[in-house]
Amino acid sequence: MTHLDIAEVARQTGIPASTLRYYEEKGLIASIGRRGLRRQYEAAVLQKLALIGLGRAAGLSLDEIGSMFSPDGEPSIDRAVLAAKADQLDRAIRRLSAMRDGLRHAAACPAPSHLRCPAFQRLLKAAASGAFGGRRKRAA
Repeated sequence: MTHLDIAEVARQTGIPASTLRYYEEKGLIASIGRRGLRRQYEAAVLQKLALIGLGRAAGLSLDEIGSMFSPDGEPSIDRAVLAAKADQLDRAIRRLSAMRDGLRHAAACPAPSHLRCPAFQRLLKAAASGAFGGRRKRAA
């Protein structure tokens, strides 16, 4: 079985050694020992780090990612968590798309003042209601 030291894992993944040590501290990865002062990992750690990276890119917390590994370190991915995260991303995409469209309109709006533009007024109203992630909407 191939063993990689921490420097090699860092080089192959682009993840700093300090982050690898942190992931180990959080229980996300485990070294198999040391060779001199350097931690050693099984080659399978590369795939596990790719899964961690995918989870981070999807916006999962390290705790959420950690819960997706069984005690033996094998992936045990909760499909309901993935579906919920996908729904959350859909909402964020809709919110950001609306913000983008409003900004594009405001940038090209022919109205003499943005405050006289009905579309810009709708954008302001949405921002004031918290629709773009600022303030929370108040319950009626």
